[in-house]
Amino acid sequence: MNRAALYFTAPGLIEIREEPLPPPLPGKVLVRTLLSAVSAGSELLAYRGLCPPDLPLDGTIPSLRGKCTFPMKYGYALVGRVTALGDGVPGEWQDRTVFSFHPHETAFAADIAELLPLPAGLSPEEALFLPNLETAVSLVMDGEPVIGEKAVVFGQGVVGLLTTALLAMHPLADLLAVDRHRPRREASLKAGARAVFDAADPDLAAALMDRLRDGEGREGADLAVEISGAPEALDQAISVTGFSGRIVIGSWYGIKPVRLDLGGRFHRSRIRMIASQVSTISPRFSGRWTKARRLGLAWSLLKKVDAARLVTQRFPFAHAREAYDFLDRQPERCLQVILQY
Repeated sequence: MNRAALYFTAPGLIEIREEPLPPPLPGKVLVRTLLSAVSAGSELLAYRGLCPPDLPLDGTIPSLRGKCTFPMKYGYALVGRVTALGDGVPGEWQDRTVFSFHPHETAFAADIAELLPLPAGLSPEEALFLPNLETAVSLVMDGEPVIGEKAVVFGQGVVGLLTTALLAMHPLADLLAVDRHRPRREASLKAGARAVFDAADPDLAAALMDRLRDGEGREGADLAVEISGAPEALDQAISVTGFSGRIVIGSWYGIKPVRLDLGGRFHRSRIRMIASQVSTISPRFSGRWTKARRLGLAWSLLKKVDAARLVTQRFPFAHAREAYDFLDRQPERCLQVILQY
């Protein structure tokens, strides 16, 4: 038995390769892929050759423990159907529809501990958003929004939009969003942002500060979330965060340099910059929260945030090269790109 697997082979190049796929070993199952989602964040960094070569793709996921060097498989949002069982696997796993943090390929063998059966009533397309929504949950937890605060989200890709949607569930005084692409700004308003701003506006900081100023002398955001993937956005976040405010950094910049202006108001501002990464739980919460609890919350929120509305393009797996090229060259037209098998 063979499978087709997607490989990143050089910056901007991918190949679909045929590989042998043996029957599942004891304790494992064979999964045939139905859909997978292409990440416009970390996965596009890998596609462009911009992730650190000495760093594992993801040390917490068995299929992604290899280094970020060509050639490599990548991807972490896949839904498939169990088609064969290894010895010792309970029969109820046969024909189950499951989610897996797994690279793009037509079939694979996996331990059942690495698979998540889809909850009743959830479609395969909706389930593809689980990693992004879990990331958004992690960002909001790390930001710890407080009633009456003013928040700004920089970047309205899929994770940014989901983060905006979650923050909109809180009783904030104001919720603003920043992105350079008009369709994303429009989607942000639908997600719950009160106002949106163009990241390319040369007067962005002034426009945001005008909105964030109150009648009691306070200015700036209480909470900023930087999830654009653009290094310059972190500097913008610093410029509009108020005294003792918090900046949650969810972007992975890879090997792109980040230049910050820390010589002005930042020095006296007591701003806290918080690194947020979904593969771990903040020590602040680890006494009561586990990754399983956070994942369960993300499952329950998928319907509430209407994640499937963010799908903008669907490509057959055989046309994956076109999908990546489209996402790379025309980001203004894309939110979530899906590969169909």
